[in-house]
Amino acid sequence: MGEEEIENIKNYWENMATHDHKTMLASFKSKEYSSALFFGHIVLEKILKSLFVKENRRQAPYSHDLPYLNSELKSGLSAKEKNLLIKINDFNIRARYPDVKLEFYKKCTLDYTRKRIKEIDSIYQKICKKLKQ
Repeated sequence: MGEEEIENIKNYWENMATHDHKTMLASFKSKEYSSALFFGHIVLEKILKSLFVKENRRQAPYSHDLPYLNSELKSGLSAKEKNLLIKINDFNIRARYPDVKLEFYKKCTLDYTRKRIKEIDSIYQKICKKLKQ
């Protein structure tokens, strides 16, 4: 792949993450807490893929697994942030069984979701800064 193509792919993932970040915040504001956390997972997946393309000069892996995507990077995330990726990975529940979804929906209170959104946003901002370096 040429430099222009790599830059275009990196920008694609970064722009999609920015779009989904806005969707996450709008979902939270409208009290769609489980949807906000689902989009939080997607935000981190896409921003990690953007960094992957920047660092590895090739397409990002076809994976939704945040710890795996991060393991392929020099993201600079702390051990605590890496552990958060494991928790956030569970927010990707669109295709899961109804009983799993119901348990997740019950967990998504205002306080729980607010805390997770702050954590997601912190990691997102950190990766965005890394992309600008």
